[in-house]
Amino acid sequence: MIELTTDYMGLRLRNPLVASASPLSYTLAGVRRLAEAGVGAIVLYSLFEEQLREQAMHDAKLIDGPADSFPEALDYFPEVVDEDASPHAYLKLIERAAAAVDVPVIASINGATPEGWTGYARSMQEAGAAAIELNIYYLPGDPATSGRDVEQRHLEVLRLVKEAVTVPVAVKLSPYFSSIGELALRLDEAGADALVLFNRFLQPDIDPEALAVVADIGLSNPRDARLPRTWIALLRGRLRASLAATTGVETAADVAKYLLAGADVVMSASALLRHGPQHALTLLDGLETWMRRHRFHSVDEVRGLLAVPPDTDQAAHERAGYVIALRAANAGSYSLS
Repeated sequence: MIELTTDYMGLRLRNPLVASASPLSYTLAGVRRLAEAGVGAIVLYSLFEEQLREQAMHDAKLIDGPADSFPEALDYFPEVVDEDASPHAYLKLIERAAAAVDVPVIASINGATPEGWTGYARSMQEAGAAAIELNIYYLPGDPATSGRDVEQRHLEVLRLVKEAVTVPVAVKLSPYFSSIGELALRLDEAGADALVLFNRFLQPDIDPEALAVVADIGLSNPRDARLPRTWIALLRGRLRASLAATTGVETAADVAKYLLAGADVVMSASALLRHGPQHALTLLDGLETWMRRHRFHSVDEVRGLLAVPPDTDQAAHERAGYVIALRAANAGSYSLS
């Protein structure tokens, strides 16, 4: 018998496959479909910090009368006070989802500043969220902003939310730091219950014919998994926090690779959007088939089998991997321009 149960930041899950934040969890029906497809936990779609601010201003406007104007930044979210997309509706979805499915429901906040998260994080917990994922989506546009300031912002957001709630808190990171490992250690010491590697910056593109900036959000593919898998393999065994893998999960083999690298859970959104929630069953069945073929009886036997041992010189290890990859490419006559 294959044992897929796993632990993720103190939560006991029936398997390591987690549905990450996406439009699939925008409704109660969507949450139910994901749970019925077999995932171990569900991260609800992300609520934006801007939505919280606009809702607060909307409420104040109803109480105090018309305001002169809204901040310019909120023009990007003209519909967030709509009944179906408001922060109030998000809390209602948490409450209904937590009561309707038998897997943990994790709330997600997407923001960039330390302010405005704590009160709502507490409300998410009270509504029934089993945990909270902080999707700190911050791309500093000011060239005078230092790297240390960016890192400190992440730590401050985590500190404030941890002071406000008692449920586990995960931090979803981007890969764009000068030293991912050092920041991971600092977040771990600051109390992060999990690190989710990695967030993808979904930036607009340029249409050279229309002479316009256009939205162009592409789904991930398996090649995108190499960077997060590398860091998970390096961080495994060096942190107290759980490690969640996200990006590039299309097949059961991708799930297996992340587990071998050391991930506690493997998150998927793009594949479930492409193929539908039922694709989760395909991934889980494929994982069990792979485990039987290799005579693994539990996920615990797989996890971290190919992680970098803690006593390894990590810099030398990565350098050796780089050199080996180049030699393999040269042997295959690939262009390295």
